Amino acid sequence: MIRILVDSSSDYPVEEIRQKNLELVPISITIGEHNYIEGKNLDRDTFYEILTDGREIPKTSQPSPQDFLTCFEQAKKNGDELICILLSSALSGTYQSAVLAKSMADYDGIYLIDSLAATVNIKILADYALCRIAAGDNAAEVVAAVECLKPRVKVIAALDTLEYLRRGGRIGRAASLIGEMANIKPVITLLEDGTIGAVGKCLGRNKAVSSLINRVAELSPDPAFPVYSIYTYGTDNSERFEQKLVKTGISIAGRMQIGATIGTHIGPGAFGLAFVANE
Repeated sequence: MIRILVDSSSDYPVEEIRQKNLELVPISITIGEHNYIEGKNLDRDTFYEILTDGREIPKTSQPSPQDFLTCFEQAKKNGDELICILLSSALSGTYQSAVLAKSMADYDGIYLIDSLAATVNIKILADYALCRIAAGDNAAEVVAAVECLKPRVKVIAALDTLEYLRRGGRIGRAASLIGEMANIKPVITLLEDGTIGAVGKCLGRNKAVSSLINRVAELSPDPAFPVYSIYTYGTDNSERFEQKLVKTGISIAGRMQIGATIGTHIGPGAFGLAFVANE
């Protein structure tokens, strides 16, 4: 049997993980002296409430090689092939942990894919892999198909605040204060090298929405794949965005919440779109 493994940065809903029989390696969250696993003992809304409270700054920890090795050894025992679609190596050491675990498992049935992506983009890739498996592709063919799709999977989002970029050391306090006073809403995306980069700075939420819509139109979503509205905490911004987006003729498959791995750095109120661009 060919199975798909993802880490929790994929932001799959817990129930969907069960329904699709996916393997999941968690990324743990440390808040003060307590460690949590998103979806087990910490739900996403509670995480954002803690984040916005500000008394404790959550920190995420990559899975260890042993976390992956446990899954790899079980796959080896069962005779399964395991395709692992993992958080961008430019954002975390998660992929490297899996590389080390594969060398320890000594099993050729393990396939590792550096998604060069995060959050719902990984879900799009994993769902596509499941479709290829259902269509009868072997493991090597599935991996090749996913690698081919990777450059076309896009995400673009507007941030509601600069505070969490400041907390993470991405910008200085002065820049954060000036940006907040000017009501600047950064527009970000995942770049081809798997890093997060800014593609614009908008004055106010309405201009951020317009910027997102223009950017999406330029990239032209492929109607053969689902388009997901994405958000962190609070859906007001997403609802406004979706209402304007639908008028452009884009059909939205669903609204997905971004989890702690990326949410820690972009904060509440962020909103955007994940999709596959036309070739």
